[in-house]
Amino acid sequence: MPSHRYRPAHDRVDVPLIDRTWPERRITEAPLWVPVDLRDGNQALVEPMDPGRKRQFFELLVGMGFTEIEVGYPSASQVEFDFVRELAHERLVPEDVTVAVFTPARAELIDRTIESISGLRRVVVHLYTATAPLWRGMVIGEDRVALLRRIRDAAERIGRAVDGWDAEVRFEFSPEVFNLTEPDFALEVCNMVTQVWDADRDRPVIHNLPATVEISTPNVYADQIEFMHRNLDRREAVILSVHPHNDRGTGVACAELALMAGAQRVEGCLFGNGERTGNVDLVTLALNLHTQGVDPQIDFSDIDEIRRVVEQCNRISVHERHPYGGDLVHTAFSGTHQDAIKKWFARHAALAAERGIAEDELAWDVPYLPIDPAELGRTYEAVIRVNSQSGKGGIAYLLQSHAGLVLPRRLQIDFAAVVQRLTDRTGAEISPEELWRVFQHEYVEPGTTSGPGAVDLHDWGTWQLRTGQHLFSAQVSTGGPVRAVEGTSAGPLAGLAEGLAAVGIDVDVLDFQEQTTSPGRESVAAAYALCRVNGVDAWGVGLDASVLTASVHAVIAAVNRAAPEKVDAER
Repeated sequence: MPSHRYRPAHDRVDVPLIDRTWPERRITEAPLWVPVDLRDGNQALVEPMDPGRKRQFFELLVGMGFTEIEVGYPSASQVEFDFVRELAHERLVPEDVTVAVFTPARAELIDRTIESISGLRRVVVHLYTATAPLWRGMVIGEDRVALLRRIRDAAERIGRAVDGWDAEVRFEFSPEVFNLTEPDFALEVCNMVTQVWDADRDRPVIHNLPATVEISTPNVYADQIEFMHRNLDRREAVILSVHPHNDRGTGVACAELALMAGAQRVEGCLFGNGERTGNVDLVTLALNLHTQGVDPQIDFSDIDEIRRVVEQCNRISVHERHPYGGDLVHTAFSGTHQDAIKKWFARHAALAAERGIAEDELAWDVPYLPIDPAELGRTYEAVIRVNSQSGKGGIAYLLQSHAGLVLPRRLQIDFAAVVQRLTDRTGAEISPEELWRVFQHEYVEPGTTSGPGAVDLHDWGTWQLRTGQHLFSAQVSTGGPVRAVEGTSAGPLAGLAEGLAAVGIDVDVLDFQEQTTSPGRESVAAAYALCRVNGVDAWGVGLDASVLTASVHAVIAAVNRAAPEKVDAER
């Protein structure tokens, strides 16, 4: 790897030495969020959005609660221009929403942009020019003096164009590639623009400072933002905005540290769309605040619908591991993780019942889950999923949530071994439905279905005798002739065991538990029996509306699972 070809950030830009204060600060309120999906994100798409997709995306952003939305680059194409005109003509912009339009510092493009916004009631005109030395020298071909003059002329032209308009028009300036621009020059340019637009508290200017190409650790960007925050003229008349990209994978961290350093506004895209590795992800940023107890002021209560619209409009899938919105981000496959989550869910429910409040009113403090999936419109079905890495806790949780079964701990261990063998063989994940089928086949069906050498109860009944004993009587076959057996003992299951002894099956019930699988009279009873059958321990499970029937089926299932091939009625 020829690492010698690359210069570190401190060799490429003069990072101002300041007595930084941002490390001691906390983010205690949401910034002004400005989604740029319809402009910056749209520019990065293989197939840019048509008017229908742009309108669908715009309506999504409005519905989520964004109050400032960058809607396009009107001078870039007829489609972009027409969409802005559509917003104006059809009055699609709510009264509390401000739209922004983007323009470079070229006279004819400024004029086209101003033409597009006629009729809009609240709008921001966003002027940009690259200011970094490499761009000045190789792309624009102007020195600092000439570039200052160009920016001044553009700012003045925009101001004159909207002077006297019966609309709320504000101005934004971006020194593109701010993070590679000399700090003194970035400050000089922004102060000049503030003066040209005569910013004041009632009509503040937005200075948007992009990390157009991310080149450093986030602390460097924070230092650059704090330098501007502390030195900008008319600071009370400036809204300090940031626009991080994600080239180093730290766009979210850059935005968070920038907010600590004095930024008040963040431009980005939903799920981080944008050129190269994308813009900063507003979903992650906003929900990071939410998990710190800070209201993000944006509605993410149906994140799957948000993702569906974004994927449909961008025609790019959101990765399964994308923070908060991916399919797998709330999912635990690991057995230790599943066990911790299962125990917390049980404890959480118990605490809520103890305090007499709803579970969603308790503080969220769950192992491995930084956010309650239900707050994003997700169900708990996706929290625990089973593969070869899973353990007894997760498997038991899925059976409880899917079928209402609360397995005894030793049965959890037994079934986990069954699942482990299956997943090791297939290498695949098991769905809750498949897990339930495997459980029934392994533990329930042996108690109700016949097979070679299996014990089959054709008819049976139990009666309580006056002596307090129970008589169990049955017609039994084990692959041969049907035989009548009976047993008398303290309980029905002990009577069953005595009857089975008559056909050579020695049964000792070691553990027995029962439960109802749901509230109400129509609930199915579940019985769990651990039996020692001719010296072999095995679990059986019975399910029936009758507790007694479920119990008998559980014992027969255990008998048949223990060693069915050894059962021989003719011996």
